[in-house]
Amino acid sequence: MALDVTLDEGLTFASVLLRRLRTEVGRMVRAAARTEGRADFEVGLRLTTDVAIRELNRDYRDKDKATDVLAFAQREGPGAALHPELLGDLVISVETARRQAKRGLHAELLHLASHGLCHLLGYDHRTDEEERVMNARAARLRRVAIERGRVRAA
Repeated sequence: MALDVTLDEGLTFASVLLRRLRTEVGRMVRAAARTEGRADFEVGLRLTTDVAIRELNRDYRDKDKATDVLAFAQREGPGAALHPELLGDLVISVETARRQAKRGLHAELLHLASHGLCHLLGYDHRTDEEERVMNARAARLRRVAIERGRVRAA
């Protein structure tokens, strides 16, 4: 699996929750790859704080506020053709996820990861129709994430 997960210093996270998240996000990444006829994609997942994500949001999006998830796509860069398996990086604020969580932290983190992964895959939500299509794809990815057995395209 080509998923690299990093946990920023100062964050406390139950190791069992981190392992489960790594497994399920990895399944989503493989399912997305299989949809495009690939074995896997490379994705980085960074779990961080509001302070760190606010800095990234300010520096890369000119929005000086914390957010829940940022997606840094590599498919749009000049080297994209050289490494088509490299999708990019997801950054999720665990602090914001905890505040937003209505069905538990794990469910919220998985939701944010699926949302960010959709952005890496080229989806957006500027219109109601785009949002509907993107949300449907994210839901399919989350279903595959929690299934047992072989990963299927989603």
